[in-house]
Amino acid sequence: MSFPSWLSHLYRGLSRPIRRTTQPIWGSLHRSLVQSSQRRNPEFSSFAVRTNTCGELRSSHLGQEVTLCGWIQYRRQNTFLVLRDFHGLVQVVIPQDESAASVRKILCEAPVESVVQVSGTVISRPAGQENPKMPTGEIEIKVKTAELLNACKKLPFEIKDFMKKTEALRLQYRYLDLRSFQMQYNLRLRSQMVMKMREYLCNLHDPPDQHGETPSLLKGAKEFLVPSREPGKFYSLPQSPQQFKQLLMVGGLDRYFQVARCYRDEGSRPDRQPEFTQIDIEMSFVDQTGIQSLIEGLLQYSWPNDKDPVVVPFPTVTFTEALATYGTDKPDTRFGMKIIDISDVFRNTEIGFLQDALSKPHGTVKAICIPEGAKYLKRKDIESIRKFAADHFNQEILPVFLNANRNWNSPVASFIMESQRLELIRLMDTQEEDVVLLTAGEHNKACSLLGKLRLECADLLETRGMVLRDPTLFSFLWVVDFPLFLPKEENPRELESAHHPFTAPHPSDIHLLYTEPKKARSQHYDLVLNGNEIGGGSIRIHNAELQRYILATLLKEDVKMLSHLLQALDYGAPPHGGIALGLDRLICLVTGSPSIRDVIAFPKSFRGHDLMSNAPDSIPSEELKPYHIRVSWPTDSKAERAH
Repeated sequence: MSFPSWLSHLYRGLSRPIRRTTQPIWGSLHRSLVQSSQRRNPEFSSFAVRTNTCGELRSSHLGQEVTLCGWIQYRRQNTFLVLRDFHGLVQVVIPQDESAASVRKILCEAPVESVVQVSGTVISRPAGQENPKMPTGEIEIKVKTAELLNACKKLPFEIKDFMKKTEALRLQYRYLDLRSFQMQYNLRLRSQMVMKMREYLCNLHDPPDQHGETPSLLKGAKEFLVPSREPGKFYSLPQSPQQFKQLLMVGGLDRYFQVARCYRDEGSRPDRQPEFTQIDIEMSFVDQTGIQSLIEGLLQYSWPNDKDPVVVPFPTVTFTEALATYGTDKPDTRFGMKIIDISDVFRNTEIGFLQDALSKPHGTVKAICIPEGAKYLKRKDIESIRKFAADHFNQEILPVFLNANRNWNSPVASFIMESQRLELIRLMDTQEEDVVLLTAGEHNKACSLLGKLRLECADLLETRGMVLRDPTLFSFLWVVDFPLFLPKEENPRELESAHHPFTAPHPSDIHLLYTEPKKARSQHYDLVLNGNEIGGGSIRIHNAELQRYILATLLKEDVKMLSHLLQALDYGAPPHGGIALGLDRLICLVTGSPSIRDVIAFPKSFRGHDLMSNAPDSIPSEELKPYHIRVSWPTDSKAERAH
């Protein structure tokens, strides 16, 4: 009998890319299934009614009597079916003789996705009907007995990864979506990485003194308030265990880690969730280098076997270098197109907007080179780029084609002298088909614009067929020496913390806190992977006087809110520091998923709703009374005027 064609395709290791998928998912899944079956724990089924899992049987099991449990994945011509569990698939032969009519009836009439238990003998497949793409493809099960454990109703969608389903439908029936190979691959990989992280932190290093023990009900703040039975008093859910892990260090517990659940009430984006998970770490008597080395070892040890190994140490750039070279503090270093300062080329230019920019104190001329831009970019693309620069940055973009006949919509390009063109070619290391995008203005603004255009152009080139970013490459980068403070958007004359107010200043810049705090650097470090921030941390302030000065004098914060922390720092707090890795975002990148919702078992929707259980939901007023809460419903303005 032939194996179903769609299932054969499933195991061919061919990838249907999901954005920039890091590895062929089905190939990875195939390898994962093979590896898991080869590493079978003999005691795995000792607590279950089954004797084996569906994915572990091989030719070495021929003749054995087995009992299997799983879901009916596929049935063909009432002659055989494919049984599935979390460990894989196996082919089951439906008996055709009259003496097994009851078994045949169960297996032929049970709807697809019903749960069954079968017992029988492991036999070889007929010659020529083996499936080398399937781990169990050399054998099948000759069934003797069968039991329908639970019949499946008509499904809202087919449990097949190649069947397109809206995300809303997937989230509404998440328990069905979880049966897909893609989701099971993602969640299994997530579980394996977390277990390896625990093993690295607990077994390969001296065990931490404290883990998994920070409270979830904190002092009331602005986000995710939790009412108490005391009138007008609230808890709040933690954005992170920041203060408590520092207090553990003050308590002399020396090292801490936790797979921490955190909460942030903000607009949902593809890489954000209102509740998320982070690998949270804090240590005493440590410096920035020590934290970075620990994290590099942690990721190297926990990295999936089906990916290329992680190479350490990770490269490091300063915040200033990252902004000047890539236009962002989380650069994607898998490709070039770096920002180049070409101010000196145009010191004597006749182009007006370049003259204006260079005449100002911090004026500069910057450029990026779009490889083969003349070949891949269209006139409308150039127009769109220039419009984006004008609308979002109030900046002008000058496209320079090395082929003088291609300066679309850029009459000022004719004012570029031949000597300037040649110097531009030398500095930018351009080829004949390349296009240079040039802008001028204040340094940070010009770099930020080109940083955005660098990514937009990379996306555009790849949609046109250029391979610019290796989908199998994982490019880690440390970004360090961030500014300690930033001007507030609503009032630039006031300061706010660039990271958080407990971040220690750079040792060389402590004197600047009392003279020019805007220039002070911090001991804050971010870990970036393929242009995404996956972790951030800092060395903390352990001196109460310095912490109080930063909070009260520089940030104008009410120190009463943090009196417990300030008091603790006064009682002999050790130097300490830490980091938090965003687990959801990390797994999302490793699996090549388009959203972190694809690597979380039960995520919230784009709007922060649980479409399966219909949360958040209203509560009867009687249930609110013990918390002294009354809901004030929004009133229609017309109804107000009518009264």
